[in-house]
Order: sequence, then structure tokens, then C-alpha cells
Amino acid sequence: MNLPDANVLCEQLATLIRPQLRPDTALVGIHSGGVWVAERLHQLLGIAEPLGSIDVSFYRDDYGSRGLHPHPQKSGIPFDVSERHIILVDDVLYTGRTTRAALNELFDYGRPACVDLAVLVDRGERQLPIGPTWCAWHLPERLPAGSKLDLKRDVAGNLSLEVKSA
Repeated sequence: MNLPDANVLCEQLATLIRPQLRPDTALVGIHSGGVWVAERLHQLLGIAEPLGSIDVSFYRDDYGSRGLHPHPQKSGIPFDVSERHIILVDDVLYTGRTTRAALNELFDYGRPACVDLAVLVDRGERQLPIGPTWCAWHLPERLPAGSKLDLKRDVAGNLSLEVKSA
């Protein structure tokens, strides 16, 4: 499968989001790939508000069976989310479970006026009724069972997509 350039996808995602920006818009990225995409969008869109980030490790509904991620990150939202337009950013939307966990954590910080979801890639195959407001690329076919689509970042900050087999 030929995968698109993730850096170009970030630019396309910014183009989709730009017309919907409001004065109260703030970005919150989901660790780790979503934070990388959010950092790029933050720069491309010129949003003045600081960038927020969340790690959903403790909010996942499969925490008991999967255990804790080996390298949990610190969540940090350096602004009041109450009555704000929040754009939640993730790299790959798949089952919807990470997004659900992120929404639960986000609402622990306050009650936003609205939350939109921006994703670089939508894999489909949802297990929950969650969908993106903006998506740069829809995966055209299912990946083989057990495969994972990962976003990678090199030392120069360039992003790339990679399929990992089970």
C-alpha cells in the first residue's frame, strides 16, 4: 500500500480547518502522534493560544486488560477549556476508543462550548459512534488483521506514516 506524505497531509488538514477557526479556538493533541500533528497545525494555523496535550492511558476502557503504556506522558492543558472551541487532534482514528478516552479526560478540565475532532488518517472500522470533523486522508482499504498504522517523527521533525505488521 502506498502511503501519502504525512507532512503534506498536515498542510491539507490545516487548509480544511482554517475556515472554521474562531477567536476562542484552542488545540489539544492526543499523545503521541496527535501531539505531533497538533504542533504542526498550531504553527500552520497561527493559533495564539498555547497548545494542550493529553495522554489517555488512564482513561482507556481497556486499561485493565492492556495495562499501562510503557511510557505514559504528562497531560497538560495550559488554558481554561470552559466555553472554548476545542479542536482535539489525533494522528490515526481507528476504533474510536482513544477519542472517547480523550473526551473523558478533556471534560475533567472543564466544559468546552464544543469539541471538534481533526485527524490525519481515518482507518474506518469504528467500534464506537465517533467520527472526525476534519480528516486529511481516508485509508482506502482495510489493513491485515493485527496491523497498525503508525505516525513517526524523525529528529528533524518530519512526519511519516508506516504500517507495522502483527
